Formats: sequence, C-alpha cells, structure tokens
Amino acid sequence: MVDDNELNRLRDIAAPAPGADAKARAFEAAMRAYDLDEKTSPAAQGSAKGLRLTERAQRLWNEIMQKKLFATPAIAGLVALPIAGYATIYMLQEQPFPSGGDEKITETLADKPVARKKADADAENRVAAEALAPASPPKPQSAAAGGLATQGALTGNAPPPVPSGKFAQDGGASAPAVNGMAGTTTESKLMVQRPAPADQMLPQEQNRDRVEDFKSNPVRAALEDPVSTFSIDVDTASYSFVRRSLREGVVPQADTVRVEEMINYFPYDWKGPNAASTPFNSTVSVMPAPWNEHTKLMHVAIKGFDVKPAEQPKANLVFLIDVSGSMNEQDKLPLLQSAFRLLVNKLRPDDTVSIVTYAGDAGTVLEPTKVSEKDKILNAIDTLTPGGSTAGEAGIKEAYRLAQKSFVKDGVNRVMLATDGDFNVGQTDDDDLKRLIEKERKTGVFLSVFGFGRGNLNDQMMQTIAQNGNGTAAYIDTLAEAEKVLVEDASSTLFTIAKDVKIQVEFNPQRISEYRLIGYETRALNREDFNNDRVDAGEIGSGHSVTAIYEITPKGGGEQIDPLRYGQAAVNNGGVANADEYAFVKIRYKLPNEDASKLITTPVTSANEMARFDQASTDQRFSIAVAAFGQKLRDEDATAKLGYDKIVEIATAARGADPFGYRSEFLSLVRLASALGGNR
Repeated sequence: MVDDNELNRLRDIAAPAPGADAKARAFEAAMRAYDLDEKTSPAAQGSAKGLRLTERAQRLWNEIMQKKLFATPAIAGLVALPIAGYATIYMLQEQPFPSGGDEKITETLADKPVARKKADADAENRVAAEALAPASPPKPQSAAAGGLATQGALTGNAPPPVPSGKFAQDGGASAPAVNGMAGTTTESKLMVQRPAPADQMLPQEQNRDRVEDFKSNPVRAALEDPVSTFSIDVDTASYSFVRRSLREGVVPQADTVRVEEMINYFPYDWKGPNAASTPFNSTVSVMPAPWNEHTKLMHVAIKGFDVKPAEQPKANLVFLIDVSGSMNEQDKLPLLQSAFRLLVNKLRPDDTVSIVTYAGDAGTVLEPTKVSEKDKILNAIDTLTPGGSTAGEAGIKEAYRLAQKSFVKDGVNRVMLATDGDFNVGQTDDDDLKRLIEKERKTGVFLSVFGFGRGNLNDQMMQTIAQNGNGTAAYIDTLAEAEKVLVEDASSTLFTIAKDVKIQVEFNPQRISEYRLIGYETRALNREDFNNDRVDAGEIGSGHSVTAIYEITPKGGGEQIDPLRYGQAAVNNGGVANADEYAFVKIRYKLPNEDASKLITTPVTSANEMARFDQASTDQRFSIAVAAFGQKLRDEDATAKLGYDKIVEIATAARGADPFGYRSEFLSLVRLASALGGNR
C-alpha cells in the first residue's frame, strides 16, 4: 500500500522532457485508434441518411453469405425466408396495390408530441393547408416512426405514398405537415382508406339495351278514318322494366313504356265466359275521362276462360337458356336458375322438361325428362355456368328439335327462351329470326321469351320472336316477378286458349268526332288484316285479362281536328243505320288447334255509358289510373295537366282486393316517379 509521503514525493518530481521517439510512437498509436473509432463508432448526430430497409436486408444477406457464418445451406435458407418476407412487406408498404375508385384521406402523425396545445379547429385548418401546398420529398423517419410503419405494414394498414406534384384521388395535393410548436417538426403521413360504396363514384357502364322506338297513337277524326285495328298484347315486360328503372332512381325512357303492357300487367276480375266452347268474353263500357272534361273513355275488357287444373293438358316444355358471357351477372343467370326452379316445382309429374343451352355453340344439357325425376332436372339447372358468345339461332333450332322429339298431341308444346336478348352469333337479323320462328310455330310448338338483366337487353328482338312464336314476352328483374310470371300466372303463361286474337273498332261519326287508342302502337294492323287469317296476332292464355282503352270525343265536345269542308255530304244522305251507337267492336280469334277464325261482335250504345267516373268498377278505375301513369311517363299531351297526385288518388280509391300487393307496389312507383321529377 502506498502512503501519503510517497505520493507527495512523486507529485513534486518534474516531468521528463518528451523524446522524439516517444512522440512518434504516441502519434502512431493515436492514428490507429482514430481509424478504429471511425469504423466502429455509432452514427454522429445530425440528419445523415441511413440505409433503406431493403438495402439493409440485402447487406445483411451479403454478409451472411460472404462470411459463411452458417455451416449448411439449409440453415442459410431458414434465415433467408424471414428476411425475404420482411423485404416483401416493406415493398408492399412502399408501393401498395391500387384500390380503385375515389379514396378518403385521413391523417396520422408519426413522432406525435406528448403535449398538444392546438385546438381541433387549428388542426383541421392545417390539414386543409397541406392539401393545397406543393408536394415535397418525404423526410427520413426516426427509429420510432420506422417501427410504427413496420407495425402498420404487418397489420395491413401501411400508408402508401401519395403522388407528388399532382392532386391526390380526392382532389387535394399531398405535402408534409409542419407543427406550429417552436423547435419541433412532425412529419404527416396520409393513410388511404377504401370508401363506403355510397361514396364511390363508379364509372357509367355503356347501356346497350335495344328497344323499339315508336310514336304514340295520334288523335284521329272518325269521319276520315273511322276504323281502328290492332292485335291484342298480353305481354308484361314493359311494366317490369319501368319498375326497375324507377327503383334505380331513373325516369324510364319513353320508348320503354308500352302503356298496354303496363295495364295488362295486373289481374282484373272481368266477367269471363261460362263455358270453354267460348274462349273469352268481352265487356265494353263508356265513362268520363278523369284528365279531360270534354272527352270520354271507351273501356274494352276481355277475360279468357280459366282452365281448371284437373282439365289442364300435359305440358312438354323446352328450357332454352342463354349461358353466354353476357349472362354472368347476379340478376341474369343466377336469377334465371332460381326462376326455373320455381316453374319445375309447379309442374305435374307427367309433364316433360328438356334443357338446351347456347353460348358459341348450342348444347343439350337435359334430354326430355319427366318431372317425376325432379331432382335430375333441378341438378341440370343448378350446374349451368356462363361463358362464350351467343349462338341464339343454333339454340332455337335445337330446342325445336327436342320439342318435336317429345311432342304431346293436344297438349302444351312450348319453348321457353330465357336470355338477356343478345344474339351475336348466327342469324342476327330480326327478320331472319322472325321467319325461323314463324316456320316452327306451324308445327304446333309455341315460344315464350323471358328477359333478364340490363345493359345488354335486346327487348326489340324479344318482342319480335315472341309475337311471331305465338307466345308472350316477360321481363324478370326479381325473384318475386319470377314467382308471379311462372307460378301465379303459370296457367295463362303456358296454356293458350285462343290465338291470333284481333280487335277492330268502327266509330260512328254521327256520335263520335275523334278517337285515340291508348297504347298498342307496336301492335297496329291494317284494316284489311282483320279478316285475313294468314296474318298473325296475339294469344290469350287460360284466365288472361286483356284491356284496351280508347279516348273518344263526342260530337260537339271540343274537337282537336277541324271538320272537313265537304265531309258532311257523306253522312247526311237521308239517314244512317245504327245512328244511336257510339261504336261497333269486333273481335276475331282462332282456337289453338284450328286455322279458321271466329267472330264476336258488340255494339256500343248509351246503355254501356256511365254518367260519372266514380260509377265505374274498382278494376276499371284502377286500369285507367295505370293508363294515365303510362301516358304521363311518355309525356303525352293528353295527360300533361294531370298530376301524379291525382293518379295516386284514383288508384288508391280503386285499389280494392290486392292479395299479392301488386297495386300497392304501383302506388309506390307513382310516388317515385313524382319524386324523380317525371312530370316533364
């Protein structure tokens, strides 16, 4: 142990003068220590840029492989996998997958100060200023910020970079945020979140629906053109199409509104025939028009004989199903499959079903099979998948071949075509298809068409082939509509009781100065076609209700057309027979298995007239409300002054029995049209 005296002695000894050799050795040692310190010392203070994470991973990998720290390649592989995963996560963070659509941008702060003295209003102002400021290069993050970024990447919330120098997807340019506190800067990161569907502006799809354009029937002078001739129309496609448009918030285009199809969509309790020998009965009434005090309405109601289930003939049905690529939407093939399942469950065990599909080439999915093997039929429906282009012609030919193969004499032989209407392979000309269908209907096999979906609907072609195939056309937009068409109205859809039904009305110029047929524009016939049994017309199914409405102007009741200067000589010739009649209604039809037509006539006199509109039956008033609504959607002059509130008033008072809610639904559609500004 050293005592204090020794220490004092050593303190007083003078230090020897340094030698030259000693100085050299000390300098050399200091230089070696400096070089070593440069290699091993931690990073100096400041903002020197560190390595990117991907560079760190690559450098670590190189050192591992160069220094051969591990004995075997297997161990090196175990280390490489997590490193590769780490690098992948970081790259996904740096360049995320595009999410599409408009995106909301919210702010999160890295290295957030412990104390925040700014109010929320100041923070919002700062974010707004950042959105308008020019973009700047990103600043390096601290270790804590880097840790937060890594954690965000692992949880799927990594903030992707926002493009600099241009507006972000919500319309604002991105820039780093600067905190207002002295001596403290914080870097703002913009986190992109997917918006709710309601906030997302989807691109408008091109609407390729094809609908026949037509002009509304004009007002005609009874003296010049006293005869009106047309084919009946029991199709309902237009009403379903209008309903879908309104529910999607769009006022339907005028050409998609066929007023007669809207009227005939609803079941009415018209008086029917007493026996099957007379397939239908007609009732004609005259009443004041609710939209014009100077005119009247002549209401023609036809009711088909309702065949009882026990008397219904056997059915031989061929499902011709479009499975082309255009059917690959939820409201097309999947809805179609559900609809046909409903129909199969409605059929009887001894009925027959076949299935043909077409997409590029036609194919038989199911040979004629009795409904007693229901599971086999349902399984064939369930296994249908969409794909390919549409070879409609080949499919129709194959369907008719199968229908002939299992033809039922005195039964129901019908092809049921389900499609979005797209025929782009084969005979695409409407006239060619028309001739093909006309040829096949002569064999006793009829055809009905069921349309699905929107955006590619060929309504014009559907109408053409249905009218010429002795069938009907319906548009199915929901499963409820499928139940109505294929279950509730199955008898009228499948079982025809009269074909080629035509109506001809002759107006008496002594009583009627003008008239206008509401609807049926696409079913007009020439006057001479009425007695020509070679001219095709519409069909009536079991229990079908058909309605036609004329607006008539009594003589001296405010005519729209000036009278002829020399026309009076034609009628003032000493008296006109049946001068007290308003009109004479003639209906011509054929029984399903006959080629010669039969004639039914009904004179319309004052005995058919009602003094007040409210004296009409609930069904008559409701059908007129539907007619008014259809004309309103078409922006016709006759109903220009009639408000939607008046239509709602008429329909509400005439709703009557509504077991399926069809009439309540109609009222909601009228209110929707009013809210959408469909008054025009």
